Amino acid sequence: MSESDAATTAAADSTDAVLRTEDLTRRFGSLVAVDDVNLTVERGEFRSLIGPNGAGKTTTFNLLTGALVPSEGRVFLDGEDVTGLAPHERVARGLGRSFQITNVFGGLTVHENVRLAAQATREGGFAPVDEFLRGADSFDDVNEHTARVLDRSGLRDRAGEVADALAYGDRRRLEIAIVLATDPEVVLLDEPTAGMGAEETRATMDLIDEVLSDRTLVLIEHDIDLVMRVSDRITVLHRGRVLAEGTPEAIADDEAVREAYFGGVEV
Repeated sequence: MSESDAATTAAADSTDAVLRTEDLTRRFGSLVAVDDVNLTVERGEFRSLIGPNGAGKTTTFNLLTGALVPSEGRVFLDGEDVTGLAPHERVARGLGRSFQITNVFGGLTVHENVRLAAQATREGGFAPVDEFLRGADSFDDVNEHTARVLDRSGLRDRAGEVADALAYGDRRRLEIAIVLATDPEVVLLDEPTAGMGAEETRATMDLIDEVLSDRTLVLIEHDIDLVMRVSDRITVLHRGRVLAEGTPEAIADDEAVREAYFGGVEV
């Protein structure tokens, strides 16, 4: 390890930052979608990532999870440089994600969806054929964990229902249960209330507060009122760069944010 790498690792370990990026950049040809982003999320924090369409929010999430490889920069999870790790390896280290579009196995039951997520992380994946072919009842620990997740997410009574038959809000609930089943320390929430009415939005945020309140949360959300209500801190992206960062009160009072994101309107 070089002296600069050692200094960077020491700096990461000296704080309570559970998720951190260093000069994170992603180019698509001449387009710079994420431009030199330095993000530090403290353990237990509820951080929101906001910005206009095309600001680089989802691309940043894809870089954090390993779905995209950065053109430059690094990603640290709990002090470890995970830049070169695949998405499933980051999940195994405690990084979970929900998607803007519901991401469940529609032909499987609620129980099977949650159990697969639990099994993939608690059994180390499905690589050994003999492990994969074992009967479900032999995975006692996995089944017990699945049952706890279903209880905690309020889906126990729907465990036998096929995911495709669920209402939109319940599919979102299932997706959160799937994330919870991986036992993450950090959860990235990509517009978890997209397409929902006011009542479903309240129910979803109540669920997140109920089952994920002990985790570190990073939220992408366009509902500014919701963001201002739930966030500890907010990072504003504009044209791939960090425009501002601070408490909801500080962001609401930031003139540059109001001009670039809110069209100069008071929030």
